Amino acid sequence: MRRYGKHTDEDDIRTRPGRRNTRPRTNIRPKHEDAAEGMVLTVDRGRLTCLVDDRVVLAMKARELGRKAAVVGDRVALVGDLSGKKDTLARIVRIEERTSLLRRTADDDDPFERVVVANADQLAIVTALADPEPRPRLIDRCLVAAYDGGLEPLLVMTKSDLAPPDELLELYGSLDIPHVVTSREELQDGGAADRVREYLDGRVTAFVGHSGVGKTTLVNALVPEERRRSTGHVNAVTGRGRHTTTSALALPLTYVDGWVIDTPGVRSFGLAHIDPSRVIHAFPDLEPGTEGCPRACSHDEPDCALDQWVEEGHADPARLYSLRRLLATRERTEGD
Repeated sequence: MRRYGKHTDEDDIRTRPGRRNTRPRTNIRPKHEDAAEGMVLTVDRGRLTCLVDDRVVLAMKARELGRKAAVVGDRVALVGDLSGKKDTLARIVRIEERTSLLRRTADDDDPFERVVVANADQLAIVTALADPEPRPRLIDRCLVAAYDGGLEPLLVMTKSDLAPPDELLELYGSLDIPHVVTSREELQDGGAADRVREYLDGRVTAFVGHSGVGKTTLVNALVPEERRRSTGHVNAVTGRGRHTTTSALALPLTYVDGWVIDTPGVRSFGLAHIDPSRVIHAFPDLEPGTEGCPRACSHDEPDCALDQWVEEGHADPARLYSLRRLLATRERTEGD
């Protein structure tokens, strides 16, 4: 293998013979120390819309990044035309280190994971209390993905005028998940948006939920149309002006600091990529009890040390039940 440095000479440079005006190729990449910082707002067929200072800039990934892909929420370094003017294109030359990742697979048999959102602080799981009925298994799967990716969960329950939230709240009570309960009337008069904003202030929050739960309606209330247009969003509005989420989209909040990232409605949430050993990190009261577990313990087998840990009074039995339910959701479908 050739090494490049201060002793490099012409024999260390690879060239392509037989072509005129060929530039020498080296393994030395430019550092782009003068690159501008930006945030990816949306991705559409290889074109990335980024916010650079107060300008919306269209960009593409530089070849030097190889197969590494930028996703919504990524902090990136850009060079080239950063004016944001029509028909201009910048280049993304670097993707900064990520603080969190929301990932999913198409199903549990699909080994190919998809990064949905990067650098979000919080995952708002939106579910209707009726019409459509709640899907606890889907909620469980979103929780596992949040815990695995380093996001704090927030449960947003809509349509409380059709059904009470008590049963669902009891199911997740031992997890101490922050929650907001809203009604259809509150979504229309703005009251729901005001209450949800209290949990979003100063944070980047990704919203997930399946079709019909009111997720996009809530996001629209959080980010009025005037603010939406100012982000350069042009791909998720139909000819009649109706909003449809076709790809993840980051939008600045109105009235408070922070961002919301609206994601496409999900029918399933595959967890083939999840390492069960990472989920325990979301249970600090149980994690010390795993020291006596056998190697590669699933935490739901006869020799699991967590049973004794709970029997000795170190943690609530309901917490262990919740952990095992979340881990078992990898083996079940959302409809089970």
